[in-house]
Amino acid sequence: MNAPIEPKIAPQPNAQDASLTAVGRVIGDLRRGMAIVLRDDSAAMLVTAAESSVDPRALTMLTDAGVACLVTASRAGALGLDARDASVVAIETEGGLDRDAIATIIGETFDGSQLVRPSAKPATPMQQTALEVVKLARLLPAALTSPIDSDPTEFAQRYNLLALDIANISEYRGAAGALMDYAVDTTVPLEGAEKTRMIAYRPADGGKAHVAIVIGEPDGSRAVLARLHSECFTGDLFGSLRCDCGDQLRGAVAEIEAAGGGVLLYLAQEGRGIGLVNKLRAYKLQDDGFDTIDANEQLGFGADERVYAPAATMLRRLGFTRIRLMTNNPDKVAALEAHGIVVEDRVAHAFPSNQHNEQYLQTKAARSGHMF
Repeated sequence: MNAPIEPKIAPQPNAQDASLTAVGRVIGDLRRGMAIVLRDDSAAMLVTAAESSVDPRALTMLTDAGVACLVTASRAGALGLDARDASVVAIETEGGLDRDAIATIIGETFDGSQLVRPSAKPATPMQQTALEVVKLARLLPAALTSPIDSDPTEFAQRYNLLALDIANISEYRGAAGALMDYAVDTTVPLEGAEKTRMIAYRPADGGKAHVAIVIGEPDGSRAVLARLHSECFTGDLFGSLRCDCGDQLRGAVAEIEAAGGGVLLYLAQEGRGIGLVNKLRAYKLQDDGFDTIDANEQLGFGADERVYAPAATMLRRLGFTRIRLMTNNPDKVAALEAHGIVVEDRVAHAFPSNQHNEQYLQTKAARSGHMF
């Protein structure tokens, strides 16, 4: 007689898994334009992304309290407000914020008259965390908050909102850049490089997949020719002349093939990590005269929001710990080496400019240290 089959017991999630789940859920709600409750042992607040708010007064109706709009110091400076050396600033106006004022604060309009006697003060630690959560949702770094004076758990249940404990954020940060096992490994012949495999890796936080493109049969016992390429929807797919990304992508494939093999990592970090929609917003600012770095900072982002821990993990999993890196960006070399990848050589990877991207390339050289 066969022994009875023991029931399988699902492993208990650890703290990091629980935090990934909790933060991932509120990120999903924020991206859908919903509000969430942020709480710790002593306080709580209602939080929503400023770019998706229909009317800030809706928050006031729920909390019976005022509403503040949180932005980064660089965005506050662009509005002519004194950030007082704070990294995050809470903006309020006389009479309260309305949708027109929010549109001005986040850059949808440039009508300063919509801000009636604005005041800016350093954000509290909880407000800083609120802005971080909105930014984790890959949205414009601007948040609307309103304090909750009642029990936050009951408040969240009453209005069918998700509640997030601040303690989950630090655990979530610890998982930043972590990758799950690869999702698929398959052959994809490319024009000019027919012997090519693509291996997709999903981030542990549920974000967009990164793809390793292995051309030929690179020998992991030697330094492998490699390229880190951040996705560029406009340049890679449509051949935009505002950047050199399409040239760099196709040029890298050709150069790796000519070298007998190597790897190209296609990283889901559009617009230097700010995402497609925000990149298009930055383009709009560039049309108004800002350079590529100032445009990002006008929106409230850093000059470069990319991280390279996933790239280092992908290289190690592929068996490549020593590489010859095709790049003009010294930050990529330093970042990979900080994550344990030996960069034995930097291989120049530049292409001629055109009338549309000449200033963009000059800015990268002058302000970001790119070596053309």
